[in-house]
Amino acid sequence: MPPGKQATQTHAAPPVAAGVALEKMRRRVRLSRLALFTAIAAGPVALGVAVMSGPTTVAAAPPSKPTAVRNAAAADPAGYAQLFVSAWLRSSADDTNSAQARLAQSLAPEVALPDPVASAQPELGSVTAVRSAPRDADEWAVTVAAQYADGRLRYFVVPVAADASGKSFAVTGTPGVVAGPARAAVASSPYSVRVPSEGDLASAVGEFFGAYLTGAGEVDRYLAPGVKLAPPFPAPYTTVTVQEVSGAEEAAAAEQVPPDGTEVRVRVQVEARDDAGRWPLAYDIDLTSRSSRWEVTALESGTVQDGGAR
Repeated sequence: MPPGKQATQTHAAPPVAAGVALEKMRRRVRLSRLALFTAIAAGPVALGVAVMSGPTTVAAAPPSKPTAVRNAAAADPAGYAQLFVSAWLRSSADDTNSAQARLAQSLAPEVALPDPVASAQPELGSVTAVRSAPRDADEWAVTVAAQYADGRLRYFVVPVAADASGKSFAVTGTPGVVAGPARAAVASSPYSVRVPSEGDLASAVGEFFGAYLTGAGEVDRYLAPGVKLAPPFPAPYTTVTVQEVSGAEEAAAAEQVPPDGTEVRVRVQVEARDDAGRWPLAYDIDLTSRSSRWEVTALESGTVQDGGAR
């Protein structure tokens, strides 16, 4: 073969090889993309396999826009209804210029004032909202209890409208007298274990409440490590006597203090006295055993442990 032709063929071979390699690479990319699309349809496991199998770039889907949630329930208008009923019951149609009558009319201009016989009416004591029930998106029925000085108790239901923001209210009708709420069924108490009055646990809670309610001694000495509890100040009572202690666990009734770390919950009935009289009080507290003694770890909602509310 002439040298010129040999040189031509020698230099022409590399472009052919490069073209074949490029075509193979393109084919691999197409196969990788096909595998990726198939994996997306098949599920997340297959998608993970496809991503590991080839150098394919996957574009992240744009984050979905958060859906705005509108609070349909407006603010509870119980306080507004309570204020109106208090002014309405203390007003009279014979004296529309009194402070209470003006207040009632400002809250509900369309509602007529009552016309009580002053000599026949007992003195009105407290007025308290006891129940709020939404009727529609912007309407409420508020039940208000009125307690009189002679012990009489009456319940009034008041219709109140609220705007969408819950910042504005309006009494939309005259109050009506209704029956009071029924007494709810109460579950049995979890404190069914009687704690001996002479035992270590009863003695521990007696000393604790003596310090907590009368200021006789430091409260901290009866608390578990890490527990902080500020007693009422000034001390509200002069003497405190434990009447009964009931536990939720059998360990609370043990004759001797159980091993360290034993936890119990107890309800303590105490009798507190001061110059104004005698007061029966009750507390739910948690205690933990440590070094052959009971230590208080929680008192209702007033205990702070490790920097957090209990």
